[in-house]
Amino acid sequence: MITTEFKQRVIEAIKADLINYPSASKQAVALGINSSQLSRISKGETERVISDANWLSIGRRLNVPVVEMAVWQAAKTPTFEFIYDQLTACKKNSVSALLCDAADIGKTFTAKYFVKENRNAVYIDCSQVKSKQKLIRKIAQEFGVRHTGRYADVYADLVYYLQSVEKPIVILDEAGDLDYPAFLELKALWNATEELCAWYMMGADGLKAKIQSNLDRKKVGYTEIFSRFGSSFQKISPDGKENSNEFKKLQMALVAKANLKDANLNLQTIYTKTGGSLRKLSAYAKREN
Repeated sequence: MITTEFKQRVIEAIKADLINYPSASKQAVALGINSSQLSRISKGETERVISDANWLSIGRRLNVPVVEMAVWQAAKTPTFEFIYDQLTACKKNSVSALLCDAADIGKTFTAKYFVKENRNAVYIDCSQVKSKQKLIRKIAQEFGVRHTGRYADVYADLVYYLQSVEKPIVILDEAGDLDYPAFLELKALWNATEELCAWYMMGADGLKAKIQSNLDRKKVGYTEIFSRFGSSFQKISPDGKENSNEFKKLQMALVAKANLKDANLNLQTIYTKTGGSLRKLSAYAKREN
């Protein structure tokens, strides 16, 4: 049974999320409900407005925990500052970039944090929308554009919206999971919104390997995609095991200091227990706080 407390947290998240949309009707589309339901929820109504499935779906989309817990604070790690600055520059200038780096260094956290703070910015987990149709419909939904019905109409409406809204940016995480037709459709969408929409593609080493392999094979579309996303595989973490370990220690220390209540942190002990993994550090923080 979904609690009233959870619903209240969802309502607060909805109110905070509204700043990212030009209108409440656009936000309603993105959340998968109608404008009337959104209006009632925003006024504090929690009973017989939407289904429990809708509450859970909205809560998941807005990263609302089912059980109340401390909010994970952003730490100005090298990863956070690099990606946030790049996203800011891409959005401001309507240009695109490609980041391929190790997993578990804070790429996804930073991207989601940026979207919360910046209007007309959307985050897409490509591992959940691998096909062309699912990808385009998801991008449309996140912007509050109609995403159901005939695919050609959804695509046309999305292009029109991206051409008309102020400085949009689409962040494509786990982009290596996209299938080939989805990559080609991204190229078409980029072409249709050139100099009007920013794109930021992220992934781990598998994304770099996928693109490089297809570049070497001269597979149709990949040279153009690589060119449109900056023609370089950017990364933050240093090469070499020793340098990489120092990088992990630095990031872990900054995140731990921002999120652990213990004033006498033994960072070496925490690093030993987590191996420098920020995901493991999150679990550790929940146990210790």
